[in-house]
Amino acid sequence: MKKSIDKLRVHYLESLEKLRGYSDLTIKNYDESIKEALRYIEIYEENQNIILNLMPYRLQIASLNAKTISKKLSALRGFVSFINTMQIKHYILLADESIKVAKTLPKPISHENIMEALEKADLQEKIVVVMLYTLGLRISELSSLKLSDISQEWVRVLGKGNKQRDVPLLKNTKQLLEEYLENFSMKKFLFEKNGEKLSENSLRYIITKLFKRVGMKVTPHQLRHSYATSLLNSGAPIVDVSELLGHSSMATTQIYTKLGSALKQQNYNKAHPLASGDE
Repeated sequence: MKKSIDKLRVHYLESLEKLRGYSDLTIKNYDESIKEALRYIEIYEENQNIILNLMPYRLQIASLNAKTISKKLSALRGFVSFINTMQIKHYILLADESIKVAKTLPKPISHENIMEALEKADLQEKIVVVMLYTLGLRISELSSLKLSDISQEWVRVLGKGNKQRDVPLLKNTKQLLEEYLENFSMKKFLFEKNGEKLSENSLRYIITKLFKRVGMKVTPHQLRHSYATSLLNSGAPIVDVSELLGHSSMATTQIYTKLGSALKQQNYNKAHPLASGDE
């Protein structure tokens, strides 16, 4: 199937020159992007449609800057649009959603620094930080967390787009929760004030105040980032981490975490034939 698509690629490039008057350099860039993508994308037929799953390709180019990724995907979209004007079967792109990439990603906080802060925390401060660090929650998710969402081993999280996910509850976190609930009388939400859930800004202030005691400026998002990076650096599969974070795409997870240096080194040692000392 890829061979037939490759033939269509040639026709597409000819149309860019003859019908649209694109420059040789632009056509070359389109050609390179499409050929690169065809090496990675998964192609299969489903319900009389040809599916082009971009996910394997998205993972390959995830480390590139947002502008470069956008240009490569734009070339693919134009190509598929061209194919659909010529073919009987309809071609569909999967994993084609746009990804917003922050200009600078928040740096993860080391485990040692988090533990140092927890040593100086009161009970409420401690449970706020531990919930973010051991569950990878967004601050909005923590603010909305209900007591009914917490079981003995799992926490049900309502994330973006009202999408639910279940995150494992560590034994130590569960014990800390039990201590917290014994000392604070909560009715509906894990964090309340005057019968209403505690606001996101109030939770942010708790975190800011605590880490200031150890001379650090830390955001809730950095604790979520620390959670994801720690899992990936310890060898957790990216598909599992993506699900735990509530991401709709694994490509988002890879961009978000940037795969820390420890994981990169580990993968390099596994992949390179000289890493084991063999020749």
